[in-house]
Amino acid sequence: MPVQKVLVVGGGITGSVLSVALAQRGVDVDLVEISPRWFGVGHGITLQGNALKALRSVGVLDRVLERAVPFDVLRLLRADGALIAELPTPRTGGPDLPPTAGALRSDLQDALCDAVHAHGVTVRLGLTVDRLEQSADHVDVTFTDGTTGRYDLMVGADGINSRMRELIGITARPAPVGMSIFRVVAERPAEMVCHEVYYGGPRFKAGYSPISADRCYTYLLDENLDASLVGPRAPLALMRERGAGYGGTWAKIIASLPDDTAVDYRWIEAVLVDEPWYRGRTMVVGDAAHACPPLIAQGAAMCMEDAVLLAELVTGDGPLEKALDRFMARRLPRVRMVLENSLRLAEWEIHPDTPGADPARIMSETLDSLTAAA
Repeated sequence: MPVQKVLVVGGGITGSVLSVALAQRGVDVDLVEISPRWFGVGHGITLQGNALKALRSVGVLDRVLERAVPFDVLRLLRADGALIAELPTPRTGGPDLPPTAGALRSDLQDALCDAVHAHGVTVRLGLTVDRLEQSADHVDVTFTDGTTGRYDLMVGADGINSRMRELIGITARPAPVGMSIFRVVAERPAEMVCHEVYYGGPRFKAGYSPISADRCYTYLLDENLDASLVGPRAPLALMRERGAGYGGTWAKIIASLPDDTAVDYRWIEAVLVDEPWYRGRTMVVGDAAHACPPLIAQGAAMCMEDAVLLAELVTGDGPLEKALDRFMARRLPRVRMVLENSLRLAEWEIHPDTPGADPARIMSETLDSLTAAA
């Protein structure tokens, strides 16, 4: 087996799925997370079928689906709430899984955290990697608390602003796409049964998705506003002001929120490491290697696919470098396609009069192509 002891840096979705997938295959896994507290936080998340397939492979799907909301269509609406089209969602995870499910990020992360512990992964919080030295058969790591460790492989799964990416010598950096997103979790109206997106209003678009029996995730895509607003406590009054002009259920949700509701506001960024993601016995995966605008809802799925495939390949027969080459041959074309199509959709959102713009076609074609095995 090429690897027997692996360090995973980052305890989010990617790092958690990877840690469990490796431990299932008999690998001794250390997981370090820079936050001193490790728990699920954040807003809602849309999990396409291929994400659900990855969750099933690490044994947490049933728990996630206990609270998540499966659905099989995407509705496109006009700004006033009138229906434009209803698009069936391809079953990217196979015929035996829901096409899509909306979930609370906290529910997903809590399930993954419990699975990590249940599989005997050593978890250390409040630290990360400070420096490393590689040889032909191992990598020596010094952590920020001064402790050290020796591993067969170190994997950075520390997100779009990855420090591990820079530490191992990869120069790619995230760049703003030109749009931002307001996000809030709210009470779920009884009529909400699937993801609905509003077009033709004052901003790029608005939408929502059910994420539990009584909660929904509601968002507004806008131009980039002042960077000082970025963070988890943007004012609801600003979201209401920017979203004025959208009707239907979206307006009903926003009007129902208490005035002191905190809104998450972010500039949307993208990055692609368009070269091998590894350097010797160190590498990055997930958002550290590729992150795209959330317009096809494939970000989490691409990260989980990375994790499951990497665990499979590095625990097979043969040298590690060959395993990582096979990994790159399967992953890079797939994530590049998703990223490029997501960026094309973003460009069309920003410039809706672009000749030939057809968001529904690109979304459908992308999801159809992802029904093939990762």
